[in-house]
Amino acid sequence: MYVAIEGIDTAGKSTQLDILKGKFPNAVFTKEPGGTKLGLKLREMILNGEANSSLAEMFMFLADRAEHTKEIIVKNQNKLIISDRSFISGIAYAKDKKIEDLIELNRLATSNNFPKKVILLELTKDELQKRLSKKPNDSIEKRGLDYLLDIQARLRETIIKLDIEHIFIDASLNIKDIEKKIEDFINE
Repeated sequence: MYVAIEGIDTAGKSTQLDILKGKFPNAVFTKEPGGTKLGLKLREMILNGEANSSLAEMFMFLADRAEHTKEIIVKNQNKLIISDRSFISGIAYAKDKKIEDLIELNRLATSNNFPKKVILLELTKDELQKRLSKKPNDSIEKRGLDYLLDIQARLRETIIKLDIEHIFIDASLNIKDIEKKIEDFINE
């Protein structure tokens, strides 16, 4: 089964993924962008803001996704795969494009290999502001609170449009409570 954990920066994906590694030691853990050799280069370029157009950035995500699908998802389809982000993030971050069009581009890039389950960790504006103030911000985080909250709303909208089995979790809950909700959802 292919499971994706989604959420804007600072939502707690990394914390929960570290916990899941202990609970599912035989699972394949990966991330988008950056789950492959090519993906690592593309991730660095994206986070450094090297693309001058949103269209170029979107195609960088699609290139990563195509490689990731071939090298990680398809090769491990008989295992539990847990991914830090998925094509859903790619759709959400391409804010100036229609979700429906992006879904079709991602069908092409992934050969229809979409996650079976999606977990979305959500933050309120106040909680996001608090978390961002405690760390240096990358080029995407520097776009501001409203930008990130718009991305979060697009993540939610995309998941609902795709009709993928999902759970939305308040990321300000206690880490143990979030952990339990995620584990129960994966094991259902």
